[in-house]
Amino acid sequence: MNVTIILGTVVWLYVLSVLKRAQLSAYLFIIGSAGLFFILSAISRPYWVWFFTHAVIHGVALFSDITNWCTVLFKSGLVYIGNGQNAVMMSIDYECSGIIETCAFIALVAFFPMYERKEKVFYGLFGLVYIYLINVLRLVVVIVIVHFGGGETFFIAHSIIGRLVFYVLVIALYYNVFTYSQLARGIYREFLDWRHDKL
Repeated sequence: MNVTIILGTVVWLYVLSVLKRAQLSAYLFIIGSAGLFFILSAISRPYWVWFFTHAVIHGVALFSDITNWCTVLFKSGLVYIGNGQNAVMMSIDYECSGIIETCAFIALVAFFPMYERKEKVFYGLFGLVYIYLINVLRLVVVIVIVHFGGGETFFIAHSIIGRLVFYVLVIALYYNVFTYSQLARGIYREFLDWRHDKL
């Protein structure tokens, strides 16, 4: 681990302790979540990025096995999208891994003052799985558009439509966790009710 990351983490923890003692909850949330985001982003390379990227590749491969509309090259992280005209090679890399969005969400949940510890763990895990699934969905949307529309649709499919689908669904997650859940405890309350009914 980089010395800068270690020193930054120590300073961040000290600032958090000062803010907690001073009971400045708004500053604690802002500095805590921002600091945790940068720490998680810094320590995610290379192992967590590799893990997230390969998890997404395997999700796309499952779609490929069902439809045969693309071929996934696991070692290189490439997706060969066939369309009967001009095939397209799509690379699944750091940007497609969803690691940035996941780190941001977990950092916000960890310091969100309205939740108890169990709720933070629940929403952190839920958000992790949710962001992974919508990331795979985004790439599936790109594959479907390119497969039926041809290679010239790749830019629009990847850079506009795919991202639009992804970020609209991320906003829906943020709304449920940080806004709607404050009114009705949203998904967490439904999960507790479901678990209670099963037991």
